[in-house]
Amino acid sequence: MLVKLDEQQLGWMAADRARQYAGSTGDPMQSAEAARQLAVLARRAGWHDQALSITLAAADGPALRTADPDGAAQRGLLVQSAAYTAARAGDADGMRELTGEAVAIATALRGITWLRHHGGGFSPATVQLHLVSAEYSAGDPSRALTAAKALIPPAASDGGADYSDVATAYAAWGRRDDCVCALLAAERMAPQETHTRPAVRAMVQGLLVSGRTTTELRGLVACSGLTF
Repeated sequence: MLVKLDEQQLGWMAADRARQYAGSTGDPMQSAEAARQLAVLARRAGWHDQALSITLAAADGPALRTADPDGAAQRGLLVQSAAYTAARAGDADGMRELTGEAVAIATALRGITWLRHHGGGFSPATVQLHLVSAEYSAGDPSRALTAAKALIPPAASDGGADYSDVATAYAAWGRRDDCVCALLAAERMAPQETHTRPAVRAMVQGLLVSGRTTTELRGLVACSGLTF
């Protein structure tokens, strides 16, 4: 939550406390999730090598391999996070290789695996959503949109909050109506995050002044606490 609200300093403090707590419990799932969150913070700080090292080391931990299916799902989350980090580092080939590994894990699990320590789950849809973001971050919006097409209709996914990344890809191509539709899909599945995340609020504010305003867009603006 702190990462998505751009509270990086507080995020580091919380993640370090989580890491310490996880270490004291000896729970491999808690330790793996704490590692994933630390890696996200490292990535946002531009420390891509460190972020990759953290996630891949955690994914290779022997304890996760004996905790199926939850352990496999947690490994999938770590690998898809590493793929996004590779994209942010400009390594498109590495990103696609890691995404393929995450796809293989998701396919073997056959559906959604809900994880208590993650607050969500892992599935083929979460991998696909990460691929949309990763392709865009790697500098190829057209590939991002191709990946996004596999997520229609939105109800096929359990990761609605990540539809903001689909919206970003549409915005980059000037497909304003599709961008709005993706944001509305995100709002239906994760309204609180859609209304409060700074990056999404900025996108909504830009849509408000860049073209025609529909009733749905006005509703999103109002719920986000923005002004017309």
